Amino acid sequence: MSTIDEAPAAELSWQRFWQLIDLIGGEPAVAVCATLDEGCERLGEVLAAGPVEEILGYGERLAEALYRLDREEYGTQRAADPDLPGAPVPLSDDGFLYARAAVVAAGRAAYDRVLADPELFAAHSFRSGEALLYVHEEAYEAATGEEWDHDTRYDYESCSNREGWPNL
Repeated sequence: MSTIDEAPAAELSWQRFWQLIDLIGGEPAVAVCATLDEGCERLGEVLAAGPVEEILGYGERLAEALYRLDREEYGTQRAADPDLPGAPVPLSDDGFLYARAAVVAAGRAAYDRVLADPELFAAHSFRSGEALLYVHEEAYEAATGEEWDHDTRYDYESCSNREGWPNL
């Protein structure tokens, strides 16, 4: 697996991707849904005002970041609901995707920590970063007047990373 700083096929650099993600507000924004929604709205406005190539590149980077977290060591963890201590539950496919999106939305430092130590993923398991999944699509529509109809190089749906799920 390549490192997060390599320059792959996408046009947007990882540095720029994380600068855009920083508009969300980091881990505190992800902990409160309303703040996450406001951060995603801010991010969408910036993307929509920029070049369409940046929106496309952002969509590529987001898909790749989510794909890298689509691994058995994350997906088989039981979610720990902070309101129900001691009652962990398995993550659904959607719950796993939204938790991975929450890790990305929390910013590069949180993402790098979770990537280096899968046990840290559990802290994000009851957070939903679902709003992040649609930012680039809505920005693209605002910028072009057309619906997003682009396939990304990486499929970020749960369990699509075959290398990360060798037992499937």
